[in-house]
Amino acid sequence: MAEGGAALKVARVAPGRFDFSAAAGPIPVEVIECARSELHDWRRSGTPVLSLPFTGDAFREVMTETEAYLRALLGIPDNYRVLFMHGGASAQFAAVPLNLLRGGRRACYLDSGYWSGKAMAEARRYCSVEVAASSADTGYDRVPELPSLRSDAAYCHIVANETVNGVQYHAFPESGDVPLVADMTSDFLTRPLDITRFGVIYAGAQKNLGIAGLAMVVVREDLVGSADPATPGILDYAVQARHASHYYNTPPTFAIYLAGLVFKWLAERGGIAAMEQANRGKSERVYAAIERSGGFYRCPVQAAHRSQVNVCFHFADDALTQTFLAAAQSEGLFNLAGHPSVGGVRASLYNAMPEAGAETLAQFMTAFARRNG
Repeated sequence: MAEGGAALKVARVAPGRFDFSAAAGPIPVEVIECARSELHDWRRSGTPVLSLPFTGDAFREVMTETEAYLRALLGIPDNYRVLFMHGGASAQFAAVPLNLLRGGRRACYLDSGYWSGKAMAEARRYCSVEVAASSADTGYDRVPELPSLRSDAAYCHIVANETVNGVQYHAFPESGDVPLVADMTSDFLTRPLDITRFGVIYAGAQKNLGIAGLAMVVVREDLVGSADPATPGILDYAVQARHASHYYNTPPTFAIYLAGLVFKWLAERGGIAAMEQANRGKSERVYAAIERSGGFYRCPVQAAHRSQVNVCFHFADDALTQTFLAAAQSEGLFNLAGHPSVGGVRASLYNAMPEAGAETLAQFMTAFARRNG
């Protein structure tokens, strides 16, 4: 794996302000400081990083290092391609059926919440969608179990973690010979994975990988090369693989560069296993505050299915929601409002959220319940 320059310098974090937004995770301060210095001079080359030509040797080096870090972090086998694609996860809602139907007309989806619904709605433009299992009847309080699959299913799609509903697959379904496809936008790189369990993994970058505009795609080679002839080249896995993700069209260069810095930051802090341990500890602190409240806070998700990165809860008295959000913001705890479709409160604990953020939130929740319970 390429060295990628000197180690990232440990940066001081301003105390007392934590952003729990589900839309975009915090960028590690060390990554921000490194990017700040290289905005003017990339690795003492005299060229600002924002001006690196995407066809030049310097950006080719960035791409090579970024992919190498990702492969090392996840142990990605050689028979999987890593693609850097435009458009985030929503573009992949279309790219998946366009690339994987391979002449078939049916795909299997597991319905676990809001983003599953978005993915299915887009897929219905291109094929027949079979909802193999759903937890809608219980208000998405769990992830659905996968029954036996139809033999003519081109693939089986799951959303690994539902940011809106706060549910997460802690054990992935067995799909047999049917390729398992996972939208991992919100929990990619938060825990170790057996890549060989999946045909395709995709993730928008803005939660744990950097900034919006980039989607990472990890796809098994035998699934590359059979896209529908009408597939736009920018969404065709074979086209992107053949052109190393940046010769067919101009790639999101800064987003790729920043993702590489984030991957390096992860590697320097113990890798994915260390992130999993930290994320489990962060979520346990917040869930413990919910459970200790005596019903003041209520988490609608069954304990075994609760997300480690998006903790969602409501109040026994919903009228307290806005009071809680205003008080939290005055204490430096920002963007805790739940998704408009479900309301309540949502604390997103992505990789770069420090443990102090979760601890501060848990302490605030306990004090708020004591004052208002």
